[in-house]
Amino acid sequence: MFDHRKIGRELGLFDTDPLIGAGLPYWLPEGATVRHTLEEYIRTAERKAGYQHVYSPVLGKRELYDISGHWGHYRDDMFPPLDLGGEQVVLRPSLCPHHALIYRSRLHSYRELPFRLAELGGMYRSERSGVLGGLTRVRAIQLNDAHIFCTLDQVTQEARAALAMIRDAYAALGITASRYRLSLPGPGGKYVAAPEQWDRATALLTEVLDGLPYEAVEGEAAFYGPKIDVQVTDSVGRESTLSTVQVDFHQPEQFDLHYVGADGARHRPVMVHRSIIGSVERAVAHLIEQHGGAFPPWLAPHQVAIIPISGAEMPHAQDLARRCLDRGLRPRVVTPDGDSLGARIRESRLIPYQAVIGAREAADGQVALRLRDGRRLDPRPADQLLSRMEALVRSHRVELWD
Repeated sequence: MFDHRKIGRELGLFDTDPLIGAGLPYWLPEGATVRHTLEEYIRTAERKAGYQHVYSPVLGKRELYDISGHWGHYRDDMFPPLDLGGEQVVLRPSLCPHHALIYRSRLHSYRELPFRLAELGGMYRSERSGVLGGLTRVRAIQLNDAHIFCTLDQVTQEARAALAMIRDAYAALGITASRYRLSLPGPGGKYVAAPEQWDRATALLTEVLDGLPYEAVEGEAAFYGPKIDVQVTDSVGRESTLSTVQVDFHQPEQFDLHYVGADGARHRPVMVHRSIIGSVERAVAHLIEQHGGAFPPWLAPHQVAIIPISGAEMPHAQDLARRCLDRGLRPRVVTPDGDSLGARIRESRLIPYQAVIGAREAADGQVALRLRDGRRLDPRPADQLLSRMEALVRSHRVELWD
């Protein structure tokens, strides 16, 4: 059983400081490497899937959130407005209003649809102090978010494609979904009052889930529409939402979004919200607990521990580290500063590959490779091993070797 709050601090991934505040963790160098690598994986997957990336401000006028419905339905979870020059601005709780405006800034033809916008952007939630913890419940969130503007006929295909991207990402990350949840509105007044929109969106998501095991749960929908939540379970059996797919008829109407159809007339697009890994913070928290800090090779902060047996092999270790960097690998030279070889190997136990260099290996230009799982490979030419490690890392596989 692993606790990401304990392990994350022990491994130097993240920490907090009371002068920064509760629910506002900062990333240390090795944690920042994990985060950057995860973000680049997602950006690359999105580009291959036809998404265009944008940047949008983390602030917006309160009027923006009046129009989107966030201020009316979600303000208890938002930070108070700031008065600036006679206007009120708000730290955004979501990226979707900004993306709606980006879509609206240009005229679109039906030939451009589906129009897919993606952003790894900051958003802010005024979480109560009692629920904050580690990386799972924070006040400043970096969200892997995207919005697809499409025709009604394209909704099912786009939502299914988003679920396929989620499955691919989970395979690369070594994550297992515990279940799919169809999140529906429940009793109470926090939802947009548009029964016909809710019925249409629910019918579409039910079609998307056809053939998948899922459970319909009331009271878990977004205020503007139903959603598919991909649930994961932590080390103590607590369930949380990591990834989502949502169908939204509300915001296209609120922001008066259009596209020009084949008939030359204006038509209303549907907005599909989707997040492949949810917030970076929650995703990394789950990965720490899932793997106990032993991340898949492509995601590990250091991928190769280079361990010279003595100081005489240090020049060869430094040369091997440079060759690793040239191949895009992340090495760490574990220097022989009085520690035994066994102690240095134990210190590197979470690093996927451990390259031990003794006098014989240095003379022959070879490396004796140990794998994190205890396997040992016979000494081989360094370039041969580096080529194989590079290929395994680039493939985003969870296996150490084959």
